[in-house]
Amino acid sequence: MTAPLICPSILASDFSRLGEEVRAITEAGADFVHIDVMDGHFVPNITIGPDVVKALRPHTNLPFDCHLMISPVDSFLEAFRNAGADLISVHPEAGPHLHRTLKYIRQLGAKAGVVLNPATPVEILDWVMEDVDLVLIMSVNPGFGGQSFIESQLRKIETVRARLDATGSAAILQVDGGVNAQNAASCVAAGATALVAGTAVFKGGRDAYADNIKTLKGL
Repeated sequence: MTAPLICPSILASDFSRLGEEVRAITEAGADFVHIDVMDGHFVPNITIGPDVVKALRPHTNLPFDCHLMISPVDSFLEAFRNAGADLISVHPEAGPHLHRTLKYIRQLGAKAGVVLNPATPVEILDWVMEDVDLVLIMSVNPGFGGQSFIESQLRKIETVRARLDATGSAAILQVDGGVNAQNAASCVAAGATALVAGTAVFKGGRDAYADNIKTLKGL
């Protein structure tokens, strides 16, 4: 079984030392830097904006994986791309025209992702599959870190994996929410190729980051 990409969510990091934290996870073996962007409207929390992303960009060469939990989302895409986002993921519910949004992300030069909340049906992918570089399965309801993994989402991972394989899509299948050492292997067995983890990476302080990432990779 191929080891998954590990995408530490800086939502769980020390916000007073974000640059140092990004450098630390880079040195610890992270594959992406996952940036959760929340607006207090689409989800009940507020996190960071393009200026913070831009400030973090010089601290690592890792891809910036920006998960936009904002609505309406289209008017912010260019700002996050200009700030250094390499991959931009959006929710179907965050704008009226998902196909147009994904096309625009790619026109900006970034990779495009679709995020499925726990109750969002997988069928929405059927009409945009050719325009998707990543599918993110939310295994919690978005808005806060530290939530518990929703077990039913393992079936959704399996379902999306089958759809990707059937269409020959090379899209990354990512899982986010309550991912830890106890359920990481189940996510990968279900078909995930990338895992977003906050607490599971950042727990124990910087000396533990490398071991935490290796554990999630199953190494």
